Amino acid sequence: MWGRNSELSDLNKLLTKETSSLVVIKGRRRIGKSTLIEFFGSQKGQLFFEFSGLAPRPKQTNQDQLNQFTFQFNEQFKTKNPNFSDWNEAFSELASHTNKKKKTVVLLDEISWMGNHDPDFSGKLKVVWDTKFKKNNNLILVLCGSVSTWIQKNILNSTNFVGRVSRDITLNELPLNVVSKFWKEWGAKVSSYEKLRLLSVIGCIPKYLEEINPAISTDENIQDLCFRPSGFLHDEFNKIFSDIFGKKTKTYKKIITCLVNKNLSAAEIAKKLQLKLATSLLDDLKDLEIAGFLSRDYRFEIGSKKARVSTFRIKDNFLRFSLKYIEDTKVRSKALNSEFTTLEMLSNWHSIVGFQIENLVYNHITEFLEEMNLSANLIISASPYFQSKTTHNNGACQIDLLIQTTDQNAYICEIKFQRRIDSKIIKEVENKISKMTKKRNWSYRPVLIYEGEIDPNDSHKIQSYFTKIIRIGSLVDK
Repeated sequence: MWGRNSELSDLNKLLTKETSSLVVIKGRRRIGKSTLIEFFGSQKGQLFFEFSGLAPRPKQTNQDQLNQFTFQFNEQFKTKNPNFSDWNEAFSELASHTNKKKKTVVLLDEISWMGNHDPDFSGKLKVVWDTKFKKNNNLILVLCGSVSTWIQKNILNSTNFVGRVSRDITLNELPLNVVSKFWKEWGAKVSSYEKLRLLSVIGCIPKYLEEINPAISTDENIQDLCFRPSGFLHDEFNKIFSDIFGKKTKTYKKIITCLVNKNLSAAEIAKKLQLKLATSLLDDLKDLEIAGFLSRDYRFEIGSKKARVSTFRIKDNFLRFSLKYIEDTKVRSKALNSEFTTLEMLSNWHSIVGFQIENLVYNHITEFLEEMNLSANLIISASPYFQSKTTHNNGACQIDLLIQTTDQNAYICEIKFQRRIDSKIIKEVENKISKMTKKRNWSYRPVLIYEGEIDPNDSHKIQSYFTKIIRIGSLVDK
């Protein structure tokens, strides 16, 4: 299974346990949670049963969810149970039907939808786990869902499940080194620059990558997927947000929209939305962070292990592209009228693609640290760095990525995505480093993380100046 070797290895360890296991899998929609567990559960020598909650809809009831559970139960166990009327009954019946002589994986998928209308849902699940499920030493019960905040509150942070969860796995984007496989036989014929143009829009989300047509260009794919009414991604934002956040969709959309063009602190977000910096806003920001849509970047001063300043950033590439362009009716209208030809013709795309490529680096930071031969044990911090102008420094500056190590090295990483890169980049980086507040006995090492072509006339200068040079495409084409 492409790109999920680490998670599968972790799950496979549970097969050798002599006791039951309770597993939590969370992550954004389309990230491949169900696919992972279906693959794991369907391996030779074990049984697999899957139950999924109904997607939210108006006037839906708890009994609707129970009816769906009953239908799936009867289908898989070849029974004729009447509709369950309570989750205690449903879970107890499920426990009694799980095989105790053979490894059995049971997936409760989209569990937040399943339990959305019963305030005691997680408590009832806990009781049946304690009294029945856990007594089956061959059982692996997997709780999976896209609403990470619900799982966090009702499972992981709930006293009901303290000490009961064997694995807590958050599924992130696919590694960069597997995405070329989605171009199939065209993979070797398509440049890494072209692939990254597409990843700058959809990220490394498995389902989105499955929808691309590898035989056509990035721009044609964007036109078909995003701007045509029938396109898979045309209304994806609304589907994801309404399913995950329900009544809070409008509130969360406003928060994220104000971050489309710039990363902001909580105070700046409050000011832009004309709100008070209250607990409610901070809770909303935390929910969006847990859901994987926002990231909170902390500024670590050189040599410091504590950060006092932070900003919020849209972490999800498709989310930003959707809000900036697909949701914009003027942009969409032009695209539908065949005026869309390339990403570069979109308003302010040059700046937006910078955010998008930086996201790819941040979201795959482990892969880049490996390319730099930096051991995880050496890392103090690895995050964007921003410095405001004060009377005590040399001015404002922003470092795309600052990596600090325990051997007192600061790696100042410049991230570039452009057709041609020349020696001007040296002056840009030198200017940033000159403004940084320095600390004695620390070394400051410039690093270039790029995709494009380095000007042959400036190649020697650039190679001599930067401590390390990493082409992003080298990871994509592995």
